[in-house]
Amino acid sequence: MQPITPDAHGIAVLLLTVVALFLFTRDNIPLESSSLAILILLVAGFQLWPYETMAGEVILGPVDFFAGFGNEALIAICALMMVGKALETTGALQPLATIVGRAWATRPVLALITTLVASAILSAFMNNTPIVVLLMPILVGASMRVKFPVSGVMLPMGLATIIGGMATAIGTSTNLLVVGISRDMGVQQFGMFDWVLPVAIVGGIGILFLWLVAPRLLPDRTPPMADTSPRIFSARLHVKEGGFADGKSLSEVLAKAGGTLRIDKIQRTESLFLAKLPSVVLQPGDRLFVKDSPENLKHYEQVLGATLFNISDTEHPVDDETPLKAEGQQLAEVVVTRGSPLHLRSLAAVRFSSSYGLLPLALHSARAGSAQVTGDLNLVRLRAGDVLLVQGSSEAVANLKDSGTMLVLDGTTDLPHTHRAKRALAVMGLVVLAAAFGIMPISVSALVGLGLMIVTGCLNWRDAANALSIPVVMIIVTALALGKALMGTGMADFLAVSFVNAASGLPPAMILSAFLLLMTIITNVVSNNAAAAIGTPIAISIAAQLGVSPEPFILAVLFGANMSFATPYGYQTNLLVMSAGGYKFGDFLRVGIPLTIIMWLGFSLILPLLYDLQPAVGP
Repeated sequence: MQPITPDAHGIAVLLLTVVALFLFTRDNIPLESSSLAILILLVAGFQLWPYETMAGEVILGPVDFFAGFGNEALIAICALMMVGKALETTGALQPLATIVGRAWATRPVLALITTLVASAILSAFMNNTPIVVLLMPILVGASMRVKFPVSGVMLPMGLATIIGGMATAIGTSTNLLVVGISRDMGVQQFGMFDWVLPVAIVGGIGILFLWLVAPRLLPDRTPPMADTSPRIFSARLHVKEGGFADGKSLSEVLAKAGGTLRIDKIQRTESLFLAKLPSVVLQPGDRLFVKDSPENLKHYEQVLGATLFNISDTEHPVDDETPLKAEGQQLAEVVVTRGSPLHLRSLAAVRFSSSYGLLPLALHSARAGSAQVTGDLNLVRLRAGDVLLVQGSSEAVANLKDSGTMLVLDGTTDLPHTHRAKRALAVMGLVVLAAAFGIMPISVSALVGLGLMIVTGCLNWRDAANALSIPVVMIIVTALALGKALMGTGMADFLAVSFVNAASGLPPAMILSAFLLLMTIITNVVSNNAAAAIGTPIAISIAAQLGVSPEPFILAVLFGANMSFATPYGYQTNLLVMSAGGYKFGDFLRVGIPLTIIMWLGFSLILPLLYDLQPAVGP
């Protein structure tokens, strides 16, 4: 191979790429913040130290790196995010929910393969995340009803959506990005279904593994919702004459109770309620409306010299014969998803209890496996995949579900279904068909579909805006800028030559397999989109160095960047199923590593058979 010597700009870009990949793996730094920092360093560096010819002509400037904000692939990705949101909010997938629910009620084993195939097919036309968000409540409810371990189905379902997402140009944002970059570089023009065949063959084997083998590899984990008995009770403490609270200020009463007594309101007469000021002096007959566990409430009754009553029973004090009653309270899980009001915020910041009428009880952190955070939950910064255990009235839980802003699991969830569901499905069908038959590019058809969703009332602007993910936008723009810098400075060619030289003597099929494995490893550590945007230019350069068609190497990037099976942090849907199924990190390794090997070997065998890897012979 002809040696390529990188210049100072190329070396700087390579170092910045390494720093970016490192930052993208840091959980304590928001992805959008890391992306913005890298983009700033890139544009500032090329502004202060221009990359120009000897004659002073600028080859690569800061303006070139802003092109990602107007990239066709990014526009298509954003439009499809919003179109997919319309399917979610209109309940267009209710028929699927009905079919899956009935199947689980009769034949759980066959229901599992039905769920896997349906979710994979659906993910070929929608982003994976909405599919998982829609199916999780169905599977939790069905599993609880038929006593089938939810841990045996949740992870296989999540991984099946990733497999299905590989099949078409719109299956994932990663696919759209790879297709867009290859088109921008003038190397390859892909259609909607150009690689369905290899995914159908290899992905079919993967689905069979998830059906027949994966549930046997997974231990029966207890999901966060396993304990469904109410934990917090509403009650009333009546201040007695001569008791400790008689004549004491509210601050003294709270201090006596250890500072943990939660008082909702203070009632003196039938129509008089007192402000909860620390200086308020309590009198005999005052009623303190409180919430806590039965043990704590009985303790407060004793230390304050008060009498404890159920919230609706003022005749019989709480004792062994008259225990505390839940009064219609129920537990539910709120899963934090990207784009929800809770994402990267604390409960105090969103005024959760006062806004939704629900009391947070515990927090299961996605990043700490099955660890439960039980301190001051209101101050914890929530992340995607975290599960908040809440308690409140059935009406409050239902209102939270109906708001459409959060994913709520309570074992009884039904998807909403509106009269606009058929319209939403029809519009989505038109988007897919227009792109599939080449009537218009996917970016145009998706934008037209978005307009139709809004005009027909299937989507409002608030939901459309909530569907956009700032981290996804920023990581794509930054990764595109890094990819352009790698190509413009010749560093992509240098890396390609180095890779080919390291694999010298191997046939192109083996080099393709090694490159596919490299992309698979990278995507389980960093963002799929970052791996795709940086890997695609290098793949094209490798194909050019070998003198073979770039198509199989581009597909190696596409498939490899999607195979984020082995870690819960490789893809955001993995975090969601990790919490809902009660999984641990090791569970992803048990299932993800064998699945990754199956898919890697499958694509390594099928790509050379379907695509020409013979070097072009000169005249």
